Amino acid sequence: MRKRSVVAPDWWDYTTIHEDLVAETARLTVKDMEKLSRPGFKVVMYDTIEDFYLAEALEYIEAWKQSTPDNPCGVCGPIGPTEQLPLVARLVNALDLNLGKLEAQFWGMDEWVEDGKAVGPEHPLSFAKCNDELCFNHIRPKLRIPAKNLHYPGGDLAAYSRTFDQFKCKLMQGGQGDVKHWAFNDPVKREGKYANNPPTPAEYRKLGTRIVDLHPMTVMQNARTSGGGNIALVPTRAATVGPLETWKAEKVSIWQAGCHDNAFGMRLTTLMISKRIPDSAVPMSLLADHPNVQFNFYRPGIGKCEVEMH
Repeated sequence: MRKRSVVAPDWWDYTTIHEDLVAETARLTVKDMEKLSRPGFKVVMYDTIEDFYLAEALEYIEAWKQSTPDNPCGVCGPIGPTEQLPLVARLVNALDLNLGKLEAQFWGMDEWVEDGKAVGPEHPLSFAKCNDELCFNHIRPKLRIPAKNLHYPGGDLAAYSRTFDQFKCKLMQGGQGDVKHWAFNDPVKREGKYANNPPTPAEYRKLGTRIVDLHPMTVMQNARTSGGGNIALVPTRAATVGPLETWKAEKVSIWQAGCHDNAFGMRLTTLMISKRIPDSAVPMSLLADHPNVQFNFYRPGIGKCEVEMH
C-alpha cells in the first residue's frame, strides 16, 4: 500500500513516492543536476534571467521559421511562464517574420472550464486572452498568425486533438507546477480502480485532450501566482492537452525560473526523467519516455533543498 498524500488524501501526488527517492532528490546539488542529461533528455542552465527568457522566446521563432505552406508546423505554448510572450512579439516584428505567409501554427495548451465548458476571453484568468494581450496583439497585423491557425482546447476537444495530426507540433513548451504537471496533466483522484495505486505510465499516456478536475495544489498555486491569492477566482476544472498529443510533439521544452515550483520539485522531476522513473503520481516524470525533452533552468532560481527558516 502506497502512502497517502499529506496535502490531499483523496488524491495522488508526489508526496506518495518512496522515502528513498525523496532523500536522493534532496541531496542533489545544482552541479549534480547539470550532470543528469542523457540521450533524449537535456538539462540546460542559464545564468541571467534575460538570457533565460530570451532563449525561451527564441524557441517560438525557431519553430515557426520551419513552417511552410506545404508543411505547416508550429508551437504549443503555455500560460505559466508568460514572461517570454512579449519577447516573442518583439522578435517577430524585428525579424519581419510573416507568420501568416508561413502558415505557422499555434496551440494553446489549456484553458479553464466553468459550467462544463471552456471559459471565454471575458474571464479574467482566460489563457487565450492572456496570449492575445501579452503576445499576439503586439505583433504587427500583417505578420500575425491567422485566426484559423490558432488552436485552443475549447468547444470540440476531439477537433482540437486532431490538429496535432493535421499539423506538425515542432515544440511543446511549458512550465512545471507545484503538483509536477505540464499543462493541466495533474495526478488523478485516489478512487475507484486507482484507490490503491495511481494509473500506470502506460494508462496515463493514453489520455488525450480532456476536461480534468484540478488537484487542490494546482488551484491554490494559480490563486497565488495569478489571482493575488483570491482562490474564489480560480476554477477547479480545466481543459488540457494530454499525453496523447504531447507524444506527437517533436520536442518538449520545460522552462523553470524558480517562480512556480520549488527547490525540491525541480530536482525531483529532473532526477526521475534522467533515471527513467515514470510515475503518474508525478506526472512530469512520464516525460522520461518521450524521445526529446529539454529542461531549462535559471540557475540562481533553483535554490537549495535544505532547512532554511523564514
